[in-house]
Amino acid sequence: MVLFAAAQIGLGFRNEIAPRGGLLRVREFCMAEIEHFVNPNKKSHPKFESVANKTMVLFDQTTQLGTGRPLVMTMGEAVEKGTVNNETLGYFMARTQLFMEKIGINPARLRFRQHLQTEMAHYAADCWDCEIHTSYGWVECVGHADRACYDLMVHAEATGTSMEASERLPEPVEIDVVTVEPNRKLVGKTFKKDQKTVLAALEKVSKDEDALGHFEKTMEAAGSVELEGFTVTKDMVSFKKEKKMKHEEKFLPSVIEPSFGMGRILYALLEHSFYVPEDNKEAVVMRFSPNVAPVKCAVFNLQSNGDFMPVVRQIAASLTAAGMSNKTDTSGQSIGKRYARTDEVGTPYGVTVDFDTLKDSTVTLRERDSQSQLRVPIADVPALITGLVKGWTTWNDAGAKYPAVERQA
Repeated sequence: MVLFAAAQIGLGFRNEIAPRGGLLRVREFCMAEIEHFVNPNKKSHPKFESVANKTMVLFDQTTQLGTGRPLVMTMGEAVEKGTVNNETLGYFMARTQLFMEKIGINPARLRFRQHLQTEMAHYAADCWDCEIHTSYGWVECVGHADRACYDLMVHAEATGTSMEASERLPEPVEIDVVTVEPNRKLVGKTFKKDQKTVLAALEKVSKDEDALGHFEKTMEAAGSVELEGFTVTKDMVSFKKEKKMKHEEKFLPSVIEPSFGMGRILYALLEHSFYVPEDNKEAVVMRFSPNVAPVKCAVFNLQSNGDFMPVVRQIAASLTAAGMSNKTDTSGQSIGKRYARTDEVGTPYGVTVDFDTLKDSTVTLRERDSQSQLRVPIADVPALITGLVKGWTTWNDAGAKYPAVERQA
C-alpha cells in the first residue's frame, strides 16, 4: 500500500537581492510541508466526504483569463466538474480553508487561485495557491501542488534505486507478460566494454511496461532501436511472451504537496485580527481567536484591596493547572484601562474579583469582542474558560447558563 505521508517544519532560505514587502518577502523564513504519496491512478481520499460540502472561493484558470470573477462552489462540486484535479488535492485545499478559519483568518478575504499554464511546472498535474487579502493585496500563503511522479522519478534515475510502491490486488488476475531477452554473446561482441551499459538499459526497459511496448513496436518496424546512445538491432534481442498471475500492482507514486509559509500566515492573521472599535476610535483591539491567543485569560482585582489578592492568586493558579495561559494585572489603574490593555494584546477573556466575590464566591467574566459580562462561580471558571478556548462551548451557551451583569466602566 502507498498510504504514506511525511510532514516537516523548519527554516527555508533564498538569496533575495532586494528583500521587500515587510515580513512577506525575506531571506530566511519558516515553512511547513506535507508530502502525501498516492497511487497516480487512484487519487481518491478516504476522508474526502468530510470536506466535500465545504464552500470554497476558487479563482480557476478560465475565470482568470475571462470574467475575473472567482467561482463559489463546494469542494465536492469542484472535483466532480474537474475544476480541481482530484480528491486528495481537494481534501488538502479544504482542510487548509478550515485551518485558516479556525485560527481567525477572515474567510471573506481568502481565495484559492489556480496556476495558469504559463506558471505551472511542466510535470505538475494541478496547482492552487491559498491567497489571503492584506494591505499588500492578495498574498500567496499556502501552495497546493499535485507534483505527479516527477520527484520520485528523477530521484530513482539519479540514484539507480527503485522508488516503486506496490498495492496488493483484491483478487489475482491473469495477464500477458512480455520480457526482452538479450543475446549476451552478440551484445558483448558488438559493444565490448559498453556491454554492461547496454544490458542495464535493456533490463530497465523490461521493467517498464509502456517503454517495453514502445521498444517492441519500434524494433518490429525499424529493425533497430536507439538505447542510451547505442543502436540495438533485432538480432541482439528476443521477446518472450507468457501468461502470469498478477497479485500486486506496482507503480511510481504521485505526491500531493501542501506547502505553508508560516510567516505570511502569521502576518495575515495579525492584519485580520486588528481593528478599531466604532464606539472608541482611540482604542485598538487584536481580535485573536481564543485558540491562538497567547494569553487566554486575564485576572484582575477591581481595586487595590488586600482581601482581593488571595482570590486573584487562587483563580490564576486554577487556570494554570487547567493548562490555560493567564496573566494577572493588579496595578492601581482603573479597571477600564486594564481591560483596554488586555484587548490590545488580544486576550479574549478577563476575570474580575470584586466585593461581591468576598460574599458569594462569584466573579465577573468579560468577553473581549462583545464586552459583555457574566457572573460566574469561581469553581466554574477553569472549566468554562477551557471550554470556550477549545470550542467545546460558546459565549452564547455560557450566557444561557450564567446571569449577565452590566459592563463595568
